[in-house]
Amino acid sequence: MHFTKQNKSLKSIAIITCWYGKFPWYYSYFIQSCLFNPTIDFYIITDNDDSLIEKAANVKFIYKTLKDIEDKASLRLGFKVNIQNPYKLCDFKPAYGYIFSELIENYDFWGHGDIDLIFGNIRTFITDDLMNNYDLISVRPDWVPGCFLLFKNIPKMNLLFTQSKDYEKVFRSGTHFCFDETNFSHELFTAGYKYTEISSEIESMMHVIKRLEELHQIRPYFDLHIVEGRPGRLKWCNGILIYRNQFEVLLYHLIKLKEVYQPKNIRKEIGGTFFISPTRIY
Repeated sequence: MHFTKQNKSLKSIAIITCWYGKFPWYYSYFIQSCLFNPTIDFYIITDNDDSLIEKAANVKFIYKTLKDIEDKASLRLGFKVNIQNPYKLCDFKPAYGYIFSELIENYDFWGHGDIDLIFGNIRTFITDDLMNNYDLISVRPDWVPGCFLLFKNIPKMNLLFTQSKDYEKVFRSGTHFCFDETNFSHELFTAGYKYTEISSEIESMMHVIKRLEELHQIRPYFDLHIVEGRPGRLKWCNGILIYRNQFEVLLYHLIKLKEVYQPKNIRKEIGGTFFISPTRIY
């Protein structure tokens, strides 16, 4: 077990990401933004041994096949799970802290993440004061995003997924249920409907979190620290991400930009400053 030397005044954070297949063009931007958050450890579980993998003290690569994860999850959970394709891993994100418990044992908080992200200064937003007061930290105000979500590293939160009456159904099935978020009920949560008013095929993590918050069993934090879509006017400069030249943000999610921007080559070296328009990064 390798553990990055942390500033003792900061609570420790580990982010777990699973990626299968060739790394996409935006991978280098993701890595660059990780490097500028040296007090946070990023674990990337992958079957990719590509030579483009950068070496950095706080970015740790763990080689596992998809079958390895399926077997490990089945062993930890006590029943046979079904992970036939990488996208199905989205449903398992809330269980990463339990499935990969050996990775997070030395951390105060852990999170699940994606690689279609460009981080700003995470510590500007995820402060020790915030972590002292909350059990779960969402960078959206309306629902919990699978791309980046933090949990306090305690048994109650590492097993939070088991509070869903449907978690075994989700994990045994090869179908993707969007369990880590809302079971595809994003628009209803955004519109302000209460979880009891939103019917769904399975009880998603958002349903679970809002129910347990109402019962005062957990303390979740919701706020807007993320930029998504293709708004443009984003500038990343030496680890700081600025929107419209005035708002500092925690991260940009490239979920829409990557659909329209497909550069032919992956840039291995990213400069200290780059800009994100609605159609490209330059």
